Amino acid sequence: MADPLFRETQQALESNKQKLSDIGRLLGIGARREELKRREAEAASPAFWADSQKARKLSKELNDLKKVVQEYGDAERSVGDLTAHLELALEAEELSELKDVREGLDALNRILTDLDMRLKLSGEFDASDAIFSLNAGAGGTEACDWADMLLRMYKRWAESKGFEFAVTDIHQGEEVGIKSVSAFVRGAHAYGYLKSEAGVHRLVRISPFDSNKRRHTSFASCDVLPDIEEEIDIQVNEADLECDTFRAGGHGGQNVNKVETAVRIRHIPSGLIVTCRIERSQHQNRMTALRMLKARLYQIELDKKRSAVEKHYDAKGDIAWGHQIRSYVLMPYQMVKDLRTGYETSQIQAVMDGDLDAFIHEYLAWLAAGKPPRKTAAEREE
Repeated sequence: MADPLFRETQQALESNKQKLSDIGRLLGIGARREELKRREAEAASPAFWADSQKARKLSKELNDLKKVVQEYGDAERSVGDLTAHLELALEAEELSELKDVREGLDALNRILTDLDMRLKLSGEFDASDAIFSLNAGAGGTEACDWADMLLRMYKRWAESKGFEFAVTDIHQGEEVGIKSVSAFVRGAHAYGYLKSEAGVHRLVRISPFDSNKRRHTSFASCDVLPDIEEEIDIQVNEADLECDTFRAGGHGGQNVNKVETAVRIRHIPSGLIVTCRIERSQHQNRMTALRMLKARLYQIELDKKRSAVEKHYDAKGDIAWGHQIRSYVLMPYQMVKDLRTGYETSQIQAVMDGDLDAFIHEYLAWLAAGKPPRKTAAEREE
């Protein structure tokens, strides 16, 4: 068939076959399949749950392994189906059949992109769940509204990945939006994906709150920590904790606004404060808040071992001009640009609806290639 569309589709399919082969080699997919069989046999043993804490950890690892093997198998089957479908389309010289093949290639590309991202998630805690927080910067109503827009964006992203997004604490803005929010994001490699989002996010738009329709710039910061495993030894002295209880806000229920189930813990030596109000009992909220505190303390200990340039909080900087990692411009043009990787898109509505995978993939590739020197604020804005 001489039609260029057929040739282009055939080349794209061959390219994806090669990419799948390369990913399989790098993943060691044969060894992973054997490991999956071994782990499933172990999990079926009655002795598996003798140590419940260890069993929970192993079950999570098993589920993560199963997902990788399943995704690779889906990609293999997709390649086989598309190859057969393309051969039929070539024989029949039928362009309508070719359309189905090209749609299938789009779906295959998404699977391969996910697998490729997993190859780059090799950090110590990349497989962990994430402790996620947003804080509005200076600017009052504008900043609170921007933080609320980001919260919606990340909720949509988590939903698209099949992740759980459980809010532990939220402070509403005085007029609209939110001042701050904390949440657990639970799912395979949640921290590995979301670590790309830690930093200051900048919005440029015509303000809906300005009667003169002037352009405003708003800032909000995102912070992401791994939800560290319980066996990591972080000692917290009870004498170093100040604990307050208060009534959890909400829309009602048996305990909400009736008893003091919400817990706020202040770690006196570090000054860190964590709050949890989503669990049903004060005890559960206290245990969840302690987990969040230990994760923050562990991150601080890791930061002490890094150079000043690599420090987590220093890299994030102030919630203001010159420290942003990503810009979202609504006026006078539409663009979202990551100032670290240089990746940009004009599809801003799709991004605000949670389509962040391209930004995450570019960041992971940037990390894998080795971080370039940090640019000055002026250089990043050029």
